[in-house]
Amino acid sequence: MTERAAIEVRLVDVWDVDMIADLYRAGGWWNEEWNPAGLRALIAGSFAFAVAVDPAAERAVGMGRVISDGVSDAYIQDLIVLPGYRGRGIGTMILSALLGHCRSAGVTWVALVAEPGTEPFYTALGFRRLEGHTPMRWYPEER
Repeated sequence: MTERAAIEVRLVDVWDVDMIADLYRAGGWWNEEWNPAGLRALIAGSFAFAVAVDPAAERAVGMGRVISDGVSDAYIQDLIVLPGYRGRGIGTMILSALLGHCRSAGVTWVALVAEPGTEPFYTALGFRRLEGHTPMRWYPEER
């Protein structure tokens, strides 16, 4: 059995929030002032939430989620694989599960904001730059 075959990707509505917080930490996306219990609502409120599980280690080694109304369009959020598990196709497995869920719901307009340097990963899977569009974020504290 290959290492990739040992990893299972599951679409879930609930998961151990401490494991998910560890994944956010690995991505550099966690603020230690946050309460991991808040992740329960994040998982449950996602259109799809995928967890890559290493059964041998009994832990989540990757995750990704989709936010969407389930009708018109969707956005991939928070795709992360633990550094020691990268390069094994796990990110592709997670993204494929999420895109499959979108496609099965009839949602085919799917976008994401890629971190610098990750473009080759996403373009190999069919994503392209949205020419003429600029990603933006709201900063209410600056108003």
